[in-house]
Amino acid sequence: MDNRTMVLERQFNATPEVVWAALSDPNVLPTWWGPDGFSCKTKEIDLREGGQWRFDMIAPDGTVFANRHRFTVYDKPRRIVYLLDDDGRGEQSKTAEITLMPQDGGTALRLCMRFATAEDLRAAKTYNAVELGYQTLGKLAAYLEAHGQETTPCATPDGAVE
Repeated sequence: MDNRTMVLERQFNATPEVVWAALSDPNVLPTWWGPDGFSCKTKEIDLREGGQWRFDMIAPDGTVFANRHRFTVYDKPRRIVYLLDDDGRGEQSKTAEITLMPQDGGTALRLCMRFATAEDLRAAKTYNAVELGYQTLGKLAAYLEAHGQETTPCATPDGAVE
């Protein structure tokens, strides 16, 4: 891993097709996306290669964070690549890649986010981007569990178990 890339991983006891459905259904994705206590208000959603998802992520204190995901690869049920930014308000785009791999009867999910610079990654870590990312994956796990899918905790890079 280089000094511009953040990697998050989690194992789910659900098939790649089931995990893919939670990532690619426009009626489902906004219901679980984001860290604990955050919600999404979708402005536009077109979950396909060449499409985009524009939404506001709303923090528990009411702070609104504009987001835009512009999808460059949508390879069912293996990989999604998108450019992530603040919906054109001046932030440099990051490239995010979600990879789903069959593993032990379930799915290993890997999210790699590549920042424009090492400084951008350091800044993201100051607002707990890693922890917030794992919270988002935890919300995906909760969604899958609520719909009949179990998940397996995965150790975070610092060794803590989610």
